[in-house]
Amino acid sequence: MNMKAIIKDALILFVITVVAGLGLGFVHMITEEPIKKVQEEAKQKAYRTVFADATEFKNLDESTLPDDLFVSVLADAGIEKDEIAEVVAAMKGDAYAGMVVTVVAKDGYGGDIKFSVGIQKDGTVNGISILSISETAGLGMKAKEPAFQSAFVNKNTDTFVVTKSGATKDGDVDAISGATITSKAVTKGVNSAVTAFKYLTANGVKLEGGVSVE
Repeated sequence: MNMKAIIKDALILFVITVVAGLGLGFVHMITEEPIKKVQEEAKQKAYRTVFADATEFKNLDESTLPDDLFVSVLADAGIEKDEIAEVVAAMKGDAYAGMVVTVVAKDGYGGDIKFSVGIQKDGTVNGISILSISETAGLGMKAKEPAFQSAFVNKNTDTFVVTKSGATKDGDVDAISGATITSKAVTKGVNSAVTAFKYLTANGVKLEGGVSVE
């Protein structure tokens, strides 16, 4: 192959790469906003599911929260891997009613499990709403079903614990048959949310603008 042919092939390859890159950029540009809209709608639906009587949800004042705050809060509680993705205040009119804590549970059998947890200001967990999960069909995916999630509905406890012998008290969570790993991942995630809630409550909840709510 002579030099002219090599240069020609290189130019063709360059043009193809540029055109493909521009095409991908254009597709990303036109799909970015619709994707964000769908994600925001899913998030708001999850908030309503776990805090049905809230009239609105307000962001916390991030300027009052140190970087990596929740990483250290969870570590101090002996909780590893989980991530607190977002926390918002649930409001009833002008009154603070509690929080919705969105957690990424890192110990799922099929990967991360992301869900929101509604917690009233007295510490009662309203329930959970799963945003994303990729567990085994017929096993871990049962974490989306009311039979499992009912263990977290209207429960006020310091710690939730998975049991295989049958729940007897608040805080006991019946393991999904054949999906103990998933059961433990979600349960630990709920404990992570409760831990974050307790920390924020103990240190004063502030909304955007630095306004404290009680």
